[in-house]
Amino acid sequence: MKLDRTDKRILKLMQLDGRISNLELAEKVGLSPSPCSRRVKQLEDAGYIDRHVTILNSKKLALRLTAMVSISMDKHTPERFENFERHIEQYPEVIECALITGQTADYLLKVVVPDMDYYQQFLLGKLTRIEGVTGVQSSFMLRSIKSTTALPLDYVGQ
Repeated sequence: MKLDRTDKRILKLMQLDGRISNLELAEKVGLSPSPCSRRVKQLEDAGYIDRHVTILNSKKLALRLTAMVSISMDKHTPERFENFERHIEQYPEVIECALITGQTADYLLKVVVPDMDYYQQFLLGKLTRIEGVTGVQSSFMLRSIKSTTALPLDYVGQ
């Protein structure tokens, strides 16, 4: 499926407001409701829309500390990485995990917790106990300048 201008507008609007009604979406993209609904279904079926989520306010939930954590591993083997990733997937405090290159670290994690005491328990009780973890470097977010889940779509189809 090749995305046209209307598809891109639908995706942009849905990224900004996942609760937008089909009627409002149809009006904004210049379609009647039935064709708009069919387009959204096609975008979902084609895999352009991965899932629908609700973004929560971390401060309202008393999750005030965000850490970017670099993890170094002792061995670069598939088994070692699979074991680490299996553990990380079980920790709800880790909201992002990426295998990276170009740094001394192997993984970069984004961890959200209530406070420094909780982070210390998480670090010493979970992260450093994963077999193969040899280094952990933590940086703490002072202020978020930009945080979005919206992907850039302007280049699509060029």
